[in-house]
Amino acid sequence: MSGTLYLIPVPLGPGAPQDVLPPHTLSTLQPLRHFVVENAKSARAFLKIAGTTLPLQELQLNELNEHSRPADIAPLLAPLLAGEDVGLLSEAGCPAVADPGAALVALAQQQNIRVVPLIGPSSLLLALMGSGLDGQHFAFHGYLPAKDAERSKVLRDLEKESRQKRQTQLCIETPYRNAALFDALLRHCQPGTRLCVATDLSLPSERIRTQTIAAWKKQTPPDLERRPTVFLFLA
Repeated sequence: MSGTLYLIPVPLGPGAPQDVLPPHTLSTLQPLRHFVVENAKSARAFLKIAGTTLPLQELQLNELNEHSRPADIAPLLAPLLAGEDVGLLSEAGCPAVADPGAALVALAQQQNIRVVPLIGPSSLLLALMGSGLDGQHFAFHGYLPAKDAERSKVLRDLEKESRQKRQTQLCIETPYRNAALFDALLRHCQPGTRLCVATDLSLPSERIRTQTIAAWKKQTPPDLERRPTVFLFLA
């Protein structure tokens, strides 16, 4: 029998894991010996706070991130195939959603390995819940192009699709480029399109604000510098 791959959410920012992770998630991760993580240093810091039944030095942490090659993924299944359970951690939020861990989950499914997603914070769902936009029809588009010409075309296409389908569009950006994406949304979307900016979700500094593009233009831009943010809009 193979082991189980547990998908373990991680808090979206600093703070006690117990504040955002239910007891079942914490009790499931605590006895695990094997983990696949984006960054071993930050994963150890999280596991130390979350609590483990094994000493940290006895845990086996293998990295899977944007620098990993396709050939690096299959060996990560070795503990599972040997009958050991493995925890998959993201840097923040839910693993395998806009996250390199999706490749490991796909391979585990191909090998008929049991995959169990655990409950924890998802910035995308939290943002959608708090936005007041359409929660029945929505699509997540990940990172938009960084170059302005390409990004403006994508935004216009997504706004058109939103209008036709009544579909909420979600996207994210690396925190240091948040301001550029916000500015592009104001420049390329129609005045009546509703835009939600959801920042620092689940943290004390959380701010979720939805208003029209026209209303956003009349205000001082929000402080988005290096703050994890989800952008949602509905035409």
